[in-house]
Amino acid sequence: MADVRFGVFVPQGWKMDLTEIKDPVAQFEAMTDVAKAADQGAWDSVWVYDHFHTVPKPTMNTTFEAWTITATLVRDTERVHVGQMVSCNGYRNPALFAKVASTVDVASHHRLYAGYGAGWYAQEWKAYGYGFPETKERMRMFREGVEIIHKMWTEDKPTFSGQHYHIDQAINEPKNASGSPDNPVPLWIGGGGEQVTLKLVAKYADACNVGGGDPEVVRHKLEVLRGHCEKVGRDYNEITKSTSFEGLYPIANGADPKKATDALRTSMGADSFDVRAKEIKVLPVDEIVERIQQCVDAGANYAIVYIPGVAYDHEPMQRFAEEVIPHFSTVTAGAR
Repeated sequence: MADVRFGVFVPQGWKMDLTEIKDPVAQFEAMTDVAKAADQGAWDSVWVYDHFHTVPKPTMNTTFEAWTITATLVRDTERVHVGQMVSCNGYRNPALFAKVASTVDVASHHRLYAGYGAGWYAQEWKAYGYGFPETKERMRMFREGVEIIHKMWTEDKPTFSGQHYHIDQAINEPKNASGSPDNPVPLWIGGGGEQVTLKLVAKYADACNVGGGDPEVVRHKLEVLRGHCEKVGRDYNEITKSTSFEGLYPIANGADPKKATDALRTSMGADSFDVRAKEIKVLPVDEIVERIQQCVDAGANYAIVYIPGVAYDHEPMQRFAEEVIPHFSTVTAGAR
């Protein structure tokens, strides 16, 4: 059996997944309750998105900020890792990002997965005053950001002078929960760009996230990554290869999909359900297992899933942990 680990997104509002809860405090607690439930199951991690406005369009609805969430969730859980898929380079100075992540790693007792990416949500960038540089410029910024983060986590008084960012003997203590540069915060880089992103993964990252659950894309991107690893002398097997599955809603094998989603439709509200319907993949357990297995066969060894409606009903998340994960991992609830 391949030992594949699994993570699950908590509902933070970005996907309009808290709209049926009106009180902001109750929304936050609903999000936290999902993390606590995952903490008791076979999940390796819980994840948040780094966004400020809702999708598919900006609305006057709750979207909790990623790193504030991360800092609270690591204290409200005991076992699972907590990560971001992924933190946008343009939203925080990379040296500040490194400092924040180091602090949260200590708070988590080294359960942090620090996700990092170049960013893409133009409306958000512009609304918050960050502008929105062209892709080439954003990738240059991203490359410099990754280098700075690596230095902040591994050197005592790092310096860096780039086109976009500069640091001058920036002290970052403690660097992580152990205090040693030999045990840095795990860096997860998201994105499949072959000329910049995957090269940075090969040189600096502990994990990548590619393919969006498409096995052919996963296979191709990981072949590119392997090539970059060979060029820089990196052990390809050291890197965790994750892919994400959006909108999976597991139902029992043989169950009627419409009846099985009655509770979801009620809890989300008919209007919200209709808005998100195209993104909700109501699938029997066996079919979900098959989809994940295809990505495992393509080289992935980590799956991160978004389950709709989990703020209102934990049952599909529990079904996933009890009926899907055992196909891929020998880990049982609370064993990690």
